[in-house]
Amino acid sequence: MTTSIDSSITYDPYDADICANPYPIFARLREEAPLYYNEQYNFFALSRFDDVERGLGDFETYSSARGNMLEVVNANIEIPSGVFIFEDPPMHRAHRSVLSKVFTPRKMMALEPQIRQFCAQVLDPLVGTERFDFVEDLGAIMPMRVIGMLLGIPVEDQQAVREKGDKKLRHAPGMPTDPTLHNFADGSFFADYINWRASHPSDDLMTELIQAEFEDPDGTVRRLTTDEILIFINILATAGNETTNRVLGWSGKILAEHPDQRRLVREDRSLISPAVEEILRCEPPAHQAARYVTRDVELHGQTVPAGSTMLLLLAAANRDHRAFPPDGDVFDVRRVIDHHLTFGRGIHFCLGASLARLEARVALDEILNRFPEWQVDVDNAQMDSSTVRGWKSLPTIVSR
Repeated sequence: MTTSIDSSITYDPYDADICANPYPIFARLREEAPLYYNEQYNFFALSRFDDVERGLGDFETYSSARGNMLEVVNANIEIPSGVFIFEDPPMHRAHRSVLSKVFTPRKMMALEPQIRQFCAQVLDPLVGTERFDFVEDLGAIMPMRVIGMLLGIPVEDQQAVREKGDKKLRHAPGMPTDPTLHNFADGSFFADYINWRASHPSDDLMTELIQAEFEDPDGTVRRLTTDEILIFINILATAGNETTNRVLGWSGKILAEHPDQRRLVREDRSLISPAVEEILRCEPPAHQAARYVTRDVELHGQTVPAGSTMLLLLAAANRDHRAFPPDGDVFDVRRVIDHHLTFGRGIHFCLGASLARLEARVALDEILNRFPEWQVDVDNAQMDSSTVRGWKSLPTIVSR
């Protein structure tokens, strides 16, 4: 069936009301406008699972070389070498190979004892109290402790690192972020760490990045430049903290809204892993991935011209009933999921997916050990204005 891009639907990715609950709009997009065009911000959008998955895997048509956020792609700013999330092959392949040796599932699983310890450090003092904030008490602390440990960033500096990363993702309600904030080459914070580690190697990721050798696309074997290391660390420190923070916040919100599902997980801990996958599917921190369209492409009876910006709506695709029957909007910890698109697909599949899953599983397990029942304090919960959707504060009232 030919579907026109002309539609009465308006999807504004910066609208605060839509951001608070985008799923009714996403449902309409999937059914009425699977190829959508927004004239105000000059982008196309795909919302069905198969379309989004195919787009994520086709880097030759949907390029990341101009960025993966709408405002960055549209600004057409110069992307420095080393921003591997904003690269296409062959340079992306070369840079990613450096990190893929570090972020293996086996190495990430070895971190479980430390992650449990970090959770205990923040949760134990709260036992016996009546309140627990999933974000301020845990989400804003534990993920940064983990990525700080991996990078070798002292605990006393980790709060400043988190605040710096957060600033890159913030925007005023109803407004795009400033694309100039996404300057991963900014050396004002991490340059001193890199210089110190160069002459004082340690057992951390920063030292591994300094010492790693890889093959450039031209066949030259070399080490990362200081600027490339700086970019890598900026990306890892930001992504490794903020997205997991969001997942923990959504865990608290969703399981409070589904107490029967929460009790199933509490009583049968083998359901923790599928529960985390279902939380990731239903509430992905990143709702969309932007791409630059390199050539004319036919979609749903229409031509998307080369030079366009395409939004691949991950959050809409994750609730498509075609991929998650019978109803993708239903949260079910017993749902059998082959795969979702929260971590992307193809060459840009999230390097930190194994770590994020581990942190979420451990955190949920430790929370249920101490706080088996909770309700969200809705009047005091605050959503954040950010590129990654989630909670600034999610206070809960706990009971045993």
